[in-house]
Parts: sequence; structure tokens; C-alpha cells
Amino acid sequence: MMFETERCSLSLFKESDSAAVSNLFTNPEVRKYLGGIRDADSLKETLEDMLDPQPGSYYWVVRKKSTKDFIGLISLDSHHEGIDQEVSYQLLPDWWGRGYAAETVAMIIDFALNILKLPAVVAETQSENIPSCRLLEKLGMELERKVFRYGAEQRLYAIRTI
Repeated sequence: MMFETERCSLSLFKESDSAAVSNLFTNPEVRKYLGGIRDADSLKETLEDMLDPQPGSYYWVVRKKSTKDFIGLISLDSHHEGIDQEVSYQLLPDWWGRGYAAETVAMIIDFALNILKLPAVVAETQSENIPSCRLLEKLGMELERKVFRYGAEQRLYAIRTI
């Protein structure tokens, strides 16, 4: 399953993407609000899970269409509370603030709601991650509640169709 936006291609994660995706999980800037960098064992397990996802879980590698440069990773996966599907995203810092996250996350939200016909899509981010909060609001997600999790205040955003 592949998608294209104006500037990006999104393709399902495959083994040949492992090195690029590993760079995301070990980048301190990327992981600042995501629990810190991942150790080798945890990262290996995550990559294996991404290669053989649970039904209804998707992991897309985002690349710039014109150059095939690796931009980041977007997933649609069960939120850890187990009720809704969650859209998550990690982009390398070189691509921040240039609209790539908005362009690609909007595509996945549209896929979730209009193709998969999910009743909702959620996203959780640290309250301190102001750019991510703004992005989710820009994409039409509404703040549902704040929770204290992973040692910090988190904001749970959602788009619900019912």
C-alpha cells in the first residue's frame, strides 16, 4: 500500500528501510518528546514488529518524491489504551517546519477515516511539544484530554466521525 502526496511518497516499511528508520529512533532531537533514543535491543524488536505488523497496523516510510531522500516514518496503529487507532509520526530534523508532516499525516488521517472507515483517529503528544500540538490542531484534531504518562503531561487529540 503506497500513497503519494504533492511532494512525498509513502511506502510500507520493508527490511531495506531499517537503517534509515533506525536513524530516527536513535536521533536525540527526534526522540526528545518520544521517550529518548532507543537502545539496540528495543530497536531490533521494534523493527521486527514493523516488518510483521498486527492486523490493522501500518508503518509507512516517507520519502521526498523527486529525490527519494528519506524524510521519516508515519504509523497507524492501536493506541496503547486499546480503543482507537493512533497516527504517529517521526521526521528527521532537516525536514521540520517545511510542511512535510502536515502533508503526509493529513493523507494518513484521510485514509483512516475515509478508506478504512475508522470511527476515530487519535494522536498523543507531549504538551511541551508545541510544534506537534499545533500540527494536530491544524489538521483538524481536537484536544480531548491531558494525561500524565511517561513522566510528562501528554495531550490526546482526536478526530471522531461519530
